[in-house]
Amino acid sequence: MASLNLSFPPFRGFIRAIILLCTAIYLAVLLLGWVRPELALEIIAIFALVPVDVMHGAVWQLVTYAFLHGSVTHILFNMLSLWFIGSYLESAIGSRKVAEIYFVSVIGAALCTVAFSYTYWFGMNPMIRTLGASGGIFGLLMAFAMLFGEQEFLLFPLPFRMKAKWLVTIYILIALFSLISGGQDIAYTAHLGGALFGWIYMRLSPRKGYSYATSEAYFGMRNSYYRWKRKRAQRKFEVYMRKHGNGK
Repeated sequence: MASLNLSFPPFRGFIRAIILLCTAIYLAVLLLGWVRPELALEIIAIFALVPVDVMHGAVWQLVTYAFLHGSVTHILFNMLSLWFIGSYLESAIGSRKVAEIYFVSVIGAALCTVAFSYTYWFGMNPMIRTLGASGGIFGLLMAFAMLFGEQEFLLFPLPFRMKAKWLVTIYILIALFSLISGGQDIAYTAHLGGALFGWIYMRLSPRKGYSYATSEAYFGMRNSYYRWKRKRAQRKFEVYMRKHGNGK
């Protein structure tokens, strides 16, 4: 079986756009923190995911939290993971579907975080702040495992290979164990929620994605409307011709 060497993949398309946007936002907030630290903290407070704020109307946080990161290591690890996994998926299934998986997983991860924060299990609390793209990344990881589960990775610098399905399983088990152990501060609920919604998307989505199916439905409805208008105009014309004695 062929293995996939984790060398640098192509840097293009949707994945490049997300990486550049997240990096630009991180650098902008970092620079603002040096000049106006209170303003930087206010931006994070407004756009990071805080369940109690979402329940009071800050629904934009269900998406915006994924563009914020808390440290250099946080954004570096997330962007490298997004690059390696996302670029491979994008080459295989296209930018449109990768974007759908990513944002469905981001929003799903946020909804899971909000819902479970109010259970207060494992030290969870609706006042705890969550940020980072990990929910979307775990959704892409789940999609990768479902599509290419038998694909083997060469785990650089470790000298052995592992199938994608087992690698993703290990990631999910680590997140689950960390959550149960009380690691809510590192957003393990978002990791698991992203993986769950990635799985749901892959199980339920049309072959070419929801956006394609929606556009097809829209154009189908539009064409049906135009056909109805043409038939209606034709009937009116036939009635007019009969009234003037020219119809048969």
